[in-house]
Amino acid sequence: QVQLVESGGGLVQPGGSLRLSCAVSENIFNFNSVGWYRRAPDKERELVASINVGGKTRFADSVNGRFTISRDNAKNTVYLQMNSLKPEDTAVYYCYVNILSRYTWGQGTQVTVSS
Repeated sequence: QVQLVESGGGLVQPGGSLRLSCAVSENIFNFNSVGWYRRAPDKERELVASINVGGKTRFADSVNGRFTISRDNAKNTVYLQMNSLKPEDTAVYYCYVNILSRYTWGQGTQVTVSS
C-alpha cells in the first residue's frame, strides 16, 4: 500500500512562509492527482491545492495567489509552498494521492499562523 510522509509544518508569524513536503512511496504518475487538504478546528475539510497527472493545478479561492503546488518527479515528492500566511490558514494539512476516486492520506502536519 502506498505510504505518504508529510513534513514542514510548524509555527509561523502572519505574513510568513512555509513549505510542506509529501514524500510518496510510489511513482506519483501512478495517480490521477496528488495534493493537499486541510482541516481547521470546527471547520469542514477543505481542498487546498491539487495537481493532476497532466500538470494542471487547482487551488482553493482562499489560497489562490498565495500558495503554489509543485512536484519533484525524481523524488516522488509533492510540495506546497505557502506564502503570505494568515491566521485563518491555521489547520492540519493532509497530503493525498488519488486514483479512480480512491484516496490515500498522509498523517497530517500542523500549521499554526500566529504572532
